Amino acid sequence: MAETLAALVFAHVLADFVFQTRWMVANKIRPEALALHGLVVLGTAIAATGGIDPGLIWLAALHVAVDALKARAPRGLQPFLIDQAAHLAAIAALAMSRPMIWDHGRLADIAALPALMLLAAGAILATRAGGFAVGLLMEPFASRLPAGISTESLPGAGRVIGLLERGLIFALVLLGQPAGVGLLIAAKSILRFGAVRDDRALSEYVIIGTLASFGWAILAAYATLSALNIFPPLGILPVTP
Repeated sequence: MAETLAALVFAHVLADFVFQTRWMVANKIRPEALALHGLVVLGTAIAATGGIDPGLIWLAALHVAVDALKARAPRGLQPFLIDQAAHLAAIAALAMSRPMIWDHGRLADIAALPALMLLAAGAILATRAGGFAVGLLMEPFASRLPAGISTESLPGAGRVIGLLERGLIFALVLLGQPAGVGLLIAAKSILRFGAVRDDRALSEYVIIGTLASFGWAILAAYATLSALNIFPPLGILPVTP
């Protein structure tokens, strides 16, 4: 079951956070956009498990149904988290009911592949998914900033900085160097000090965004470490004491 679960989680994060386009996200209310996203979900599941199983069709249909409901909900962090929780619950239910999906696939002979998929899924959740989650959290605060205050000086710079910092945190934790996260926080604080010290609203905005970004990456990293303990060591990460 663990191998099937790892493959399906990897397929899910690819479908939702790598291969889902902005057009799909913006047009989830339209049947054609939902259908196209459903095909992506089915395609990534087939590719990750190495075979076609009726349960994968059921999973893709349920994914589309959940997304159709979310498209009618208000935009925000809570609907995003509920949506992801529903998808993961469906994946867990399928893995428990049909654990043989991985064993029947063409990739079953590659023993280390499920753990590698889980590691990659954790990295995507820490970086890409974290960007969406933090962005949704910060939207209400950004709308309350005084007029004329910009949250970033270069277009897209904040998004890239967030991806890099969460990626570094994820790597530091998995490599057994969590103390390095403190140094990263200190370095960012020093670099940001001159830009926000004279504006309380902007400084609070930056603090909330930074803590949320760091916290998401740390949770994703430790969740990934815990999940990897199910599988034999990959040999590229420190052995858990």
